[in-house]
Amino acid sequence: MSTTLARRTASAALSLASALLLAACANPSDGGTTEVADAKGGTTKINLGPDQNRVTTDKVGSIAAEVPETIRRRGTLEIVDSSGSAAPLTFHATDNKTVIGVEPDIASLVADVLGLKPHFNTVSWENILVGLDSGKYDVGFSNITVTEERKEKYDFAPYREDNLGFEAKKGSGLTVTGPEDVAGKSVAVGSGTNQEKLLIEWSKENETAGREPVDIKYYQNDSDTYLALQSGRIDLYLGPNPTAAYHAATTGKTEVVGTYSGAGATLQGLIAATTKKDSGLVKPLADALNHVIRNGTYAKVLERWGLSDEAVAKSEINPPGLPKTNK
Repeated sequence: MSTTLARRTASAALSLASALLLAACANPSDGGTTEVADAKGGTTKINLGPDQNRVTTDKVGSIAAEVPETIRRRGTLEIVDSSGSAAPLTFHATDNKTVIGVEPDIASLVADVLGLKPHFNTVSWENILVGLDSGKYDVGFSNITVTEERKEKYDFAPYREDNLGFEAKKGSGLTVTGPEDVAGKSVAVGSGTNQEKLLIEWSKENETAGREPVDIKYYQNDSDTYLALQSGRIDLYLGPNPTAAYHAATTGKTEVVGTYSGAGATLQGLIAATTKKDSGLVKPLADALNHVIRNGTYAKVLERWGLSDEAVAKSEINPPGLPKTNK
């Protein structure tokens, strides 16, 4: 990793972990909240209830006019997200049915600008891209990393930095800064994810260097993964850093022992609104994101979920992504 990127990623991860230090547990008396320490030494109350009072913004006619006519006539923005995501990205409120988190909040802001009603479709991870391919869904807001391979089939409008986190059982004594630190270790990862691609490449790099490969493990859901982590059946779990930091802060049973850019050693990874290539939707998506970045509502959304350190200054259509072969 380059010195600049390493410092930037480490700084962002440290700030994020600090922002998610647990101050109080869920409070059923006020609909369910969690308080986390903020960067200024105070606390930020995260609403876990179904009544989110989301940050909103006004429609912008000139941007709304860019939306393909079929979508404008329908009046809804069909948004797809993953049932495998976790707090604070996408998860269920205390009623166990309302989808909440930073991803639906940003998607809702974009829909506001486009003058469309957001309609959320929660599916398994592998069905996100399948649904975009078939035209069943308009756009994915589900912690989707920009990669060069995906750019062959999809268009991207970024809205967050992508940092990955290695989570271990608290007190493990482990530290992960590079491939050699996971040689011979058992590491859980989600199938078909950007994290899996990076871990497989690290394992190959270890073998080339004469070290042990990574023992990569797969589980059906987060509960099974964390049970394996607590019981010692796996050493580490590699996932999105926001979920790792949030889980560590709110349970006190795990800790983030290393972070890495989702685009590899020399490029800052980016999370993006994802739409079928040449669907005509990526420009209005990027324009809507840039509008909410400028008017401050985007910053308010990130702040309410403790993710201000993952902000992007601009949504650039189809920026450089994780290389097909990451070196």
